[in-house]
Amino acid sequence: MGESKKPLRAIRSPFVALGPSGVSIRDRLKGLTAEDDRLLRLLGEHLGSLASRDLAARCADGLEHSTDTWAARKREVTVQSSSRWAGSITKATHDQWALSRRGQTAHLDCLDAGIRTLRHRLSLPIGEKGSKRAPGGYRSKHEWFVKSRRLVMLRDRHAGVRADHEAGVVHVVRGGRQLLNTRHNLQDAKLTEPRWRERWEAARWFLAADGESGKRYGNETIRVTPDGEVSVKLPAPLAEHANAKHGRYVLAAKVAFAHRGEEWADRVETNRAVAYRIHLNVARGRWYLDASWTRPVVRTIPLEAARAGGVVGVDTNADHFAAWQLDVHGNPTGQPKRFPYDLTGTAHHRDAQIRHAISQLLHWARQCGVAAIAIEDLDFAIEKTREKHGRNKRFRQLISGIPTGRLKARLVSMAAVFGIAIVAVDPAYTSQWGAQHWHKPMTAPRRTTTRHDAASIAIGRRALGHPIRRRTPPPRAHQSDVHGHRTLQAISDDQGREETRRPVTDRGHEPPARTGSNQRTRATSTSKTVRDARSDWQ
Repeated sequence: MGESKKPLRAIRSPFVALGPSGVSIRDRLKGLTAEDDRLLRLLGEHLGSLASRDLAARCADGLEHSTDTWAARKREVTVQSSSRWAGSITKATHDQWALSRRGQTAHLDCLDAGIRTLRHRLSLPIGEKGSKRAPGGYRSKHEWFVKSRRLVMLRDRHAGVRADHEAGVVHVVRGGRQLLNTRHNLQDAKLTEPRWRERWEAARWFLAADGESGKRYGNETIRVTPDGEVSVKLPAPLAEHANAKHGRYVLAAKVAFAHRGEEWADRVETNRAVAYRIHLNVARGRWYLDASWTRPVVRTIPLEAARAGGVVGVDTNADHFAAWQLDVHGNPTGQPKRFPYDLTGTAHHRDAQIRHAISQLLHWARQCGVAAIAIEDLDFAIEKTREKHGRNKRFRQLISGIPTGRLKARLVSMAAVFGIAIVAVDPAYTSQWGAQHWHKPMTAPRRTTTRHDAASIAIGRRALGHPIRRRTPPPRAHQSDVHGHRTLQAISDDQGREETRRPVTDRGHEPPARTGSNQRTRATSTSKTVRDARSDWQ
């Protein structure tokens, strides 16, 4: 008999990802005068200093934070600004502290994964080979010794982070830790000290105001009229610079949002809340205005409606999207498509590459006439640790370079504009089973099918509720079952239909089970319980 295989993990059911919960648009402030530029710098510097002090007070509170301490901080900031500016500053401080807290928790999880892997590999004999599910021992005594020292270092680091987490201590840098560390590497960053100082100060400014429904044009602090006029409510220390009534300063520049301008105008004219943020791009020397607002999160269409016209299965890779259209029965139609992107260079370049590839994918999906795109619910949070893959540095860099979080956010928001739903599926075994069942059959003399194309078929079939295995022809005549049912075929309601079947040779050499009546019976196996979970797509 063959070796017994390890049981497969439970496969989550596909689900339709929720649409975007907010909208953000941007326009450049053109035609600013020298006085406007000086006023915006003064205002940003003054409010930035208040935000820095408020953040320090919030970090000092730690886990003792409450609504009373929040109100006390807001009263202190109101004295130097106004109640609305103080509300925006304290809310931004609270969000920044919460983000740091979540990052601290994720860092603890990463350290735990590294420590577990090191313990496992150090417990194995030197030179023992690993498997697909677990790494083996280290290659030499020297490597074993170095990794044992690293385990001690990770334990100490984990103890320090755990102590901070339990005490409610977070480490936040206003302006960004990356820009702060750039100060020590100005030559590599090709910056001078004055240029770095200018970027550092601009990153620490605060020029953002939350919207308020019912107020004029949806925001009383930074007001933008339907014709594009921008005015700012000055705090008490800068009231002498006002050039309009009620302590306001009107900028010479006007804005006209080209993207979602009509939606923005509808909100402004009906006095619904719109949040604004003014910021300076130091490298270009340009001022910009961002407008954002929230909208209720609703599910676009039910899963059955998304499957009605077939789907486009998409396999995400390090340098391209592999896509294939599938009909409602799970059969691939047409030719596979590939949408390349380059994830090297700066963060802005990578983001632009992702947006361009997603735009091409959505346009092609609209041409195919499908209502949904099926994509894997990827998460490499654990696999990114350096201890999991050891010397395989290229693979670690490969999976670290795939922007899964940003890809999800971009794809969901851009697909909502096209009216296309996103169906997220469990990524378990899609590449393996796709290559096993679809790679060779879909290869033709005039078409080269890759493993990624086969994986896209597996993803699409899982989103449609079909098993990944192909239908095979009936057995030849004059066999035991003559023209019986097709082999390797399971009904769509069977929860265990995607499990691997036992080899035929194993079943052939097994002695038949007999009962008292001397008849052959077939044992019934218990199907797996499919866990219905949802990821951070929601």
